[in-house]
Amino acid sequence: MPKNLVIVESPAKAKTIQKYLGSDFEVKSSFGHIRDLPKKGMGIDLSNFTPDYEVSADKKKLVAELKASVKKADMVWLASDEDREGEAIAWHLADELKLKPENRKRIVFHEITKNAILKAIDNPRDIDQNLVNAQQARRVLDRIVGFEMSPVLWKKVKTGLSAGRVQSVAVRLVVEREKEIREFTPKPSFKLEGIFLNNAQQEILAKLKKDFEKESDAENFLNLAKTTDFKVLNVETKPGTRTASAPFTTSTLQQEASSRLGYNVTSTMRLAQRLYEEGFITYMRTDSVNLSQEAINGAKAQIISEYGENYSKPRNYTTKSSSAQEAHEAIRPTDFALKSIDDAQLNKLYQLIYRRTLASQMENAKIEKTVIEIGNAKLPQHFEAQGEVIIFDGFLKAYGIVKTEDEDDESNEKLLPKVSVGEALDYKKITATEKFTRPSARFTEAGLVKKLEELGIGRPSTYAPTIQTIQNREYVDKRELEPQTREIVKMTLGKSGVKKEVLQEKFGGDKNKFIPTDIGEVVNDFLTNNFAEILDYGFTAKVEESFDHIASGDQKWKEMMTDFYSKFHPRIEDVEENADRANGERILGVDPKSGKNVHARIGRFGPMIQIGEQDDEEKPIFASLMAHQNIATITLEDALEVFRLPFDLKEVDGQPVAVGVGRFGPYVKWGETYISIPKGEDPLSVDQNRAEEIINEKKVADAPIASYKGEPVTKGTGRFGPFIKYQSIFINVPKRYNFDNLSQSDINELIDAKLEKEANRYIQHWEAEKISIENARWGPIVKHGKNIHKIPKKKDDTKYEADELKDVSLDEVKKWITAQDPKAFAEKKKPAAKKPAAKKAATAKKAPAKKPAAKK
Repeated sequence: MPKNLVIVESPAKAKTIQKYLGSDFEVKSSFGHIRDLPKKGMGIDLSNFTPDYEVSADKKKLVAELKASVKKADMVWLASDEDREGEAIAWHLADELKLKPENRKRIVFHEITKNAILKAIDNPRDIDQNLVNAQQARRVLDRIVGFEMSPVLWKKVKTGLSAGRVQSVAVRLVVEREKEIREFTPKPSFKLEGIFLNNAQQEILAKLKKDFEKESDAENFLNLAKTTDFKVLNVETKPGTRTASAPFTTSTLQQEASSRLGYNVTSTMRLAQRLYEEGFITYMRTDSVNLSQEAINGAKAQIISEYGENYSKPRNYTTKSSSAQEAHEAIRPTDFALKSIDDAQLNKLYQLIYRRTLASQMENAKIEKTVIEIGNAKLPQHFEAQGEVIIFDGFLKAYGIVKTEDEDDESNEKLLPKVSVGEALDYKKITATEKFTRPSARFTEAGLVKKLEELGIGRPSTYAPTIQTIQNREYVDKRELEPQTREIVKMTLGKSGVKKEVLQEKFGGDKNKFIPTDIGEVVNDFLTNNFAEILDYGFTAKVEESFDHIASGDQKWKEMMTDFYSKFHPRIEDVEENADRANGERILGVDPKSGKNVHARIGRFGPMIQIGEQDDEEKPIFASLMAHQNIATITLEDALEVFRLPFDLKEVDGQPVAVGVGRFGPYVKWGETYISIPKGEDPLSVDQNRAEEIINEKKVADAPIASYKGEPVTKGTGRFGPFIKYQSIFINVPKRYNFDNLSQSDINELIDAKLEKEANRYIQHWEAEKISIENARWGPIVKHGKNIHKIPKKKDDTKYEADELKDVSLDEVKKWITAQDPKAFAEKKKPAAKKPAAKKAATAKKAPAKKPAAKK
């Protein structure tokens, strides 16, 4: 029996560590926190801020198993992660498992390698209570803010909403950026570019150094240039360097994985967690760019081996952030000799980390920048051509060129032909194109992380969950914005003179960027108006600093909480009592038909348009906004158009046709079939011809592709990917099949496997009662409707075998269900009969029908 029990927080980590320790050690996982604040109720004594921790129901069995293992061990090693969250996990384990100081040791490591684990075992310490208190302070403060602010939102805005200290500030950033974009007025100017030819007829692309504000000025310049003899006024060559970026922190990894790999923040952290737990990289939650001497030496050896000694330049970096913990390391590979790993998905992120770390220890790239000035003394402005040549690639050999999303698409990295000062040049053409200034870009996930980090809001462990939360709460989303069109003027000077043309330019479109939802904007405006201090960027950063002071032992956490709550709670009471309700309401104008006001506002079911007032004798009529519409920007004309939905068209094949908008977006309804209108297409633009096209496309898609035992088989793509349908059974098609070219044998194989699985699914099935005993992944279960229930043990405390379950009566199964859900068979109360309406308004119109979920 092992004398040592090691407890980590993840099973993958446990598996990796077990490989490095001998038979005297048993490694078990706590699967994260074993206890936390209760899910119901605040769980905090507000008189002294003492948390009431409890072991969650799903962890009770695990805790019992850990307690049993503790009794058999002489020493318990708490090996959770080295950050505050990990320290708190260790503290909860020690407390709940009743570990005495003499029988427990706390070990930490920055990487899961054999050397690091054995070194940690040789250098144990006790639990750092300051780190635990910093985690408790964050957890308690955020619970209080959420539990006290959210009910105010329910009362003043809409039920079911939530507020949070960091999430609300993140939403504020997105909302303020959107308002800035709306208020932005584009200013036009004319940018000039010329293509010039030297004696060897080589082209030189050059830009005019100054833009013209007026079209007439640009045109005058072109007319002047028509008779100008151009020449090279100056040639300047400057040496330059490019320096490698520091190794990755959590934030910079998230940003680079987004721009280079297209990963969102959550995916990046999930993959990085796996890389860490499997021993490939160091700990992935860090704000330090520091590297250990061991890592610097390892990188140096690999660089010299792979690229040569002239590429090596060992260096260490220091973190600008005062809160960064320099004892920690940047994210780096644990073994530089390992250039790639087998798992394709993990390898993409590993390669990014590997190359970035290697590049940080390599020589600067040496470049030569050439600038050619082109013009004539009689011209008011001159042209400039720029080019770059890489003389020595240095770190670029490993990492390549990094571009930010703010950089211009046009690169200076082009080779210019050799010219000399005074050399005559001939213009091939010169163009003056009208360009408009652009507002600040909307935030990408990576951009929002960068901004939060710049403001000192949140820490490495909070970025991903914060960004996930504001999307889950539907305060922001990434819906695609269709571009608008505007006219621009383009003038081209060629050998035949100046040609002027008016072109169409698309602008304002966006995708995969954060846009606030209507409810997000309303909530943000209410919170910033009534809780200005809580949503203040400086205040939020100051709170983070307080957590850092608690972690270093310079501040007591309950004193910090007392100071915070003494100011926070009175504000809650004042807002609850005195603040006005908020629904983002805008009066758009007057309905020309009824003469009533048209309102845009948040209603019970989300953003909507209302014609008329609540207290009018004739009830107001309502319509939901479409996905691309917004309370803050919708016009009266567009609002009135919404009331056209749903509308009927002529029958097709004897079936009625209608166009509407439902829960899953705009649709054409043909008989009882709902067909989604393609993304980006306005449902109001769908006429009879277009509706018939959509219906015919559906017919083709639903046409049988084969048959099975004489019955047709169709195929389609649903919520869970590609599928085939046989009778009423939907069968997912795995990636190993060629979905576009399924053979008859493929179809037979898929359907046979599904039917066999379905045949083995039920042990007993009472269809009329919607009750069944089924084989599930982890053993038999009882299913009642959509609810799943456990099968209790027999009277002798043994489990039922599958054969025994075949003989269990329906009454017995009902008893099992009732024991777990006393209301399972309770009769549902019938709704009270409504009083008949006095008189139905002639103009009343039902809200658009909701599109039902696709069956699968």
